[in-house]
Amino acid sequence: MTQLHELSIVEAREFIRTGEISPGDLMQALLKRASDLEPKLKVWVTLNQEAALETAGDLEQKIATRTLNKLHGIPLGIKDIFFTEGIITTACSPIHASFVPSYDATAVALLRDAGAIIMGKTVTTEFACMDPSPTLNPWNPTRTPGGSSSGSAVGVAARIFPAALGSQTAGSVLRPASYNGVVGMKPTFGSISRYGVFPVAHTLDTIGFFTRTVVDSAELLSVLSCPDHKDLTTAYAPTTTYSLTTNDVKPPRIGVLRQMFEDKANSETLGHLGKLLTGMEEEGATILEIRTSADFDSLLAAHKLTMSAECASVHKANFFTRPKDYGPQLTLMIESGLRESALDYIKAAETQRIFRRFMEEAIKNVDVLITPSTPTEAPADLSTTGDPVFQTPWTVCGFPAISIPSGFSQSGLPLGIQLAARAWDEATLFKAAQWCERALDLKMVPAL
Repeated sequence: MTQLHELSIVEAREFIRTGEISPGDLMQALLKRASDLEPKLKVWVTLNQEAALETAGDLEQKIATRTLNKLHGIPLGIKDIFFTEGIITTACSPIHASFVPSYDATAVALLRDAGAIIMGKTVTTEFACMDPSPTLNPWNPTRTPGGSSSGSAVGVAARIFPAALGSQTAGSVLRPASYNGVVGMKPTFGSISRYGVFPVAHTLDTIGFFTRTVVDSAELLSVLSCPDHKDLTTAYAPTTTYSLTTNDVKPPRIGVLRQMFEDKANSETLGHLGKLLTGMEEEGATILEIRTSADFDSLLAAHKLTMSAECASVHKANFFTRPKDYGPQLTLMIESGLRESALDYIKAAETQRIFRRFMEEAIKNVDVLITPSTPTEAPADLSTTGDPVFQTPWTVCGFPAISIPSGFSQSGLPLGIQLAARAWDEATLFKAAQWCERALDLKMVPAL
């Protein structure tokens, strides 16, 4: 049998169901790996060891009665902006260094209800924003792991847990997923409740997650996607079960949106994608070149203004009373947001609405649109979390998007491809991503 820390959600669930392993066995193996790797990677804000073992024991008792839920006994990491009842939740800021919530975020509650075990809270950039975190890239510690969901992405890549929650306001799920060689999923805006999550920008924040397979990603969204009266952005979220089988794996129609990436990606990234597209076409996929009149530069400027203004609104009170408790990059963003006018904010919102209409037209005749996940491999610059330029458009228009590992750069670092589908069409997105995953047939594991 595969080593316990290598198991995916689906694999671990089946072994638990058949009694080949217990939730306690899995938890012990992952806690050991977490302890061994923490000095190298700095994944954790809080490792909830005793409570995790206790929960694993409780779940073992339920196996005898066959009352197993979808994530029964599966350990998960939780980005430290999600409220967790009785567990310190800091947002990696000194302002909340002692904050212990009295309730779970809706996403966390849904995971617990499905039988998942909360291992602990993973490192994020401060308030899920600009300034890099101390977490290190498991492929090369001189390269950024990305952000803001750095601890969650690194923990999945390093086999410390099979999946983890993250969030995305620009590119904070899909970018670190690519840099760390794992699957990152950002569903349609409003599909997962944000209740009980520290906000960045209320019109942009989207809950996402990290796994090591597309199937596991579908399993998580099946648990997390549902309406929540505590977060009205989820009012139209369907409660859907995403079930992927071998019979679903059919060659997709893939649109190549070169205008979005061709002048921003480096030559290695462009060459890598070109080879992948040729291979996919040989495997039966239909590859179509897509053109659009959308102005990507204006869209990026509108996103920056919106994120700055809404972030400033969130932090205004604390920023005026505790300015020294904010990092330098977040400080600049808040100061910029405080200067924005209502007129410019409204104009930015209109730019975003127009862009969404263009994207709805662009994707009309294909299953998914494809781009590289990032312009380059993870930068050798620990003062940055990388460039979110390829994720931001999908965050703004609310389309679901997924990043899957696609190979290695010449320097041995992970590269990824990003697929996006129509709003609320995660089913098509998962099927296309699974087809690509199988066509690529990669297993990317950092040497630790």
